[in-house]
Amino acid sequence: MLIDQYFTEREGKISFTREQGSNFAKQVADDFNPIHDIDARRFCIPGDLLFSIILSKYGLSRHMEFGFTGMVQDGVELILPEPAEDLALNDIEGKQYLTIRRTGECTHSASLIDTLTRAYVEFSGHSFPHLLIPVLAKHNVMINPARPVAMYESMSIDLDRLDITSPSLEFDHDEVVINGKRGEMQLAFHLIDAGEIVGRGVKRLIFSGLREYEKQAMEDIVISLNRRKADFLPH
Repeated sequence: MLIDQYFTEREGKISFTREQGSNFAKQVADDFNPIHDIDARRFCIPGDLLFSIILSKYGLSRHMEFGFTGMVQDGVELILPEPAEDLALNDIEGKQYLTIRRTGECTHSASLIDTLTRAYVEFSGHSFPHLLIPVLAKHNVMINPARPVAMYESMSIDLDRLDITSPSLEFDHDEVVINGKRGEMQLAFHLIDAGEIVGRGVKRLIFSGLREYEKQAMEDIVISLNRRKADFLPH
């Protein structure tokens, strides 16, 4: 499947190298956030890679909720649980990193799962900075330009049916709550197949260290990320 090269599985456990996590972020999600760089001091595996693995291992259910409770670093071994309605990814010491709730009809169609995985992680990867910065700007705040990190809190999807073939994602609306230097954002989206809305979902982010908006500082972040992407792509 699409993501098999981005993790290692052995004896019911999965783990990641920095190269695998970084390549998934850049090659699949088009996500050039510095926290996913191989040499990042606070490197973490993309949450969307965990999402993708769950779909590949347990199938796509009509209703799915994912809660990100910890940052996965390279070398951490996560235990794959037995299939159930409620799942959790824990490491071998019992620390929890992800919770999953899945209900309704389920499909294991590899082509559908690959297509939906790519569509979602590209949408999710583009949320920073393409959606995040202008949305925060409407509230006259911005993230710390010296440490531009948004924490992935949760996501959910609800599908009306599973007899779809080529779903794509379309941004619907945002909801933002600002409380001093902290903030929460919900990015709502539609799932589209053959021109018809076949589902909907929400990605939730949390922020800390918010400050008054400075246009030039945010433009510099966008320029830096675009430059990093250009340097990564083959010439």
